[in-house]
Amino acid sequence: MALDSLQDVGDDALMVLYANGDQTAAQSLALRHSARMMGLAYRMLNDQTEAEDIAQEALMRLWKIAPDWRQGEAKVSTWLYRVVSNMCTDRLRRKRGAALDDIPEPEDDAPSAEETLQQQARFSKLHTALNALPERQKLAVSLRHIDELSNPEIADVMEISVEAVESLTSRGRRALAKILAAEKDQLGYTT
Repeated sequence: MALDSLQDVGDDALMVLYANGDQTAAQSLALRHSARMMGLAYRMLNDQTEAEDIAQEALMRLWKIAPDWRQGEAKVSTWLYRVVSNMCTDRLRRKRGAALDDIPEPEDDAPSAEETLQQQARFSKLHTALNALPERQKLAVSLRHIDELSNPEIADVMEISVEAVESLTSRGRRALAKILAAEKDQLGYTT
């Protein structure tokens, strides 16, 4: 099957196609999900190479379970988020105590130099503030406000209740606001 013809095919159907030997289905799933998996891993690990390794390993695990995939039990994206977050947490636990470097914000298409510097400062402060949060709050806030997952999806990823997600994201937002409050004027926020 051609890759273009699989754009409108759902993830569960792609898993079935791949399990039956269709390599383009695997490629379609990888193209559909790898960027978000790498993004989550990068935010958690702050290392591009490790993020790529984690995303690749998560996809390899997905391919291994394809023949046994049970449609309707979990969304492929939720399953991948859970695998990536668990793998990142494991790596962070092994590296406990290692300092994480701040990352610059990727450049926009056409901002001014001043806007770019301002955005970089904001992103750097947000990244630093996110890293100051406990791991579970950091994961919940990142999934909610950066990856824009719904609370039920986050609950599935983190294997907790929706109420626990709401509590984690609420506490995380309050902690971020408190951490960033002193930086408000310096970062160009006037309200």
